[in-house]
Amino acid sequence: QVQLVESGGGLAQAGGSLRLSCSASGRTDSSLTMGWFRQAPGKEREFVSAIKWGAGYTYYADSVKGRSTITRDKAKKMVYLQMNSLKPEDTAVYYCAATNQRSFPLDNDNEYDLWGQGTQVTVSS
Repeated sequence: QVQLVESGGGLAQAGGSLRLSCSASGRTDSSLTMGWFRQAPGKEREFVSAIKWGAGYTYYADSVKGRSTITRDKAKKMVYLQMNSLKPEDTAVYYCAATNQRSFPLDNDNEYDLWGQGTQVTVSS
């Protein structure tokens, strides 16, 4: 079973960049979908981006499209979320998630069954 550990969060200024990393230990099948979600205080968890482990297909929420890039390094078993042109509304705890469901894209958190512990991203104006 895949275990997920996020890193790379922190404090950034509006307009800046951050790269989040997710380490995926365990078996990573080509059918695996890796996703990033975020949850701001007082708000529901929302989808950010997803990538198909095998084929590399990607999908983004409209809120981050054009500003973010999701990639994966199969050899290192890592998934990255590069976020540019950060906005204060990007402030949230960011979670890495995984699922073996074959459908893609998957942008609902109840479609994912493995989660990391989360990493805080704070963007100051």
